Amino acid sequence: MDWGSLIGVTLALAGVLIAHMLDGGHIGSLLQPAAFIIVFVGTLGAILIQTRIPVFVRGVKMLRWIFKPPVDNKKTLIRDIGVWSHTARKEGFLSLESHMRSNRDPFVVKGLRLIIDGIDPVKLREILEVDTYEYEAEQRQAVKIWEAAGGYSPTIGILGAVLGLIHVMEHLSDPTKLGGGIAIAFVATIYGVGFANLIFLPVSNRLKAIIHHSISQREMITDALLSIATGENPRIIEERLAAYLR
Repeated sequence: MDWGSLIGVTLALAGVLIAHMLDGGHIGSLLQPAAFIIVFVGTLGAILIQTRIPVFVRGVKMLRWIFKPPVDNKKTLIRDIGVWSHTARKEGFLSLESHMRSNRDPFVVKGLRLIIDGIDPVKLREILEVDTYEYEAEQRQAVKIWEAAGGYSPTIGILGAVLGLIHVMEHLSDPTKLGGGIAIAFVATIYGVGFANLIFLPVSNRLKAIIHHSISQREMITDALLSIATGENPRIIEERLAAYLR
């Protein structure tokens, strides 16, 4: 559990609600189903127009990383790489097969299999870099749904405000119906701006940081496997990989 994210969300929402109550308002005034439908459903529709369904689903699934990010196992990887490099240097590349079978990371398995198959180091780097590039492009495309939501929701909130004002204008002759329209108008704007700046954009930026870390880890693995394939000294490999921890 990432307590920083949980505390951040709590503080953001609490700050808005407490300030609203200190001004004499009550939480019920912010609960407007019509405004929520306009902003949330409208934003969702706009995102689906620009995004393919599989990409959208992948982006939604990535939301769990905000509170439970992927495990940072660079230290474990460096230890494993040290074992692989010593094994390959003493017993040859075929001895890496047992390590390949016991590993659950598809990227690592692919790299080790290429080494075992005797692929030229230049080709090895090329294959792994292309794999990393495609992985990064796929992940960043999914993250864009949150970035897009942060761009659309304030504008759709304004659209909700205009619809609320239209409702007000239609009932100028009946003062008892003016309050509901005005409430929808202002609350829709709050929802639009609030969703964008308290949820959508922070989620987008956090996921980008997680992806950047994941790409850094893949680059470390590529560097290490290339060094093993070229027969580099295991001690030198470990010293160079230690820089990735900083």
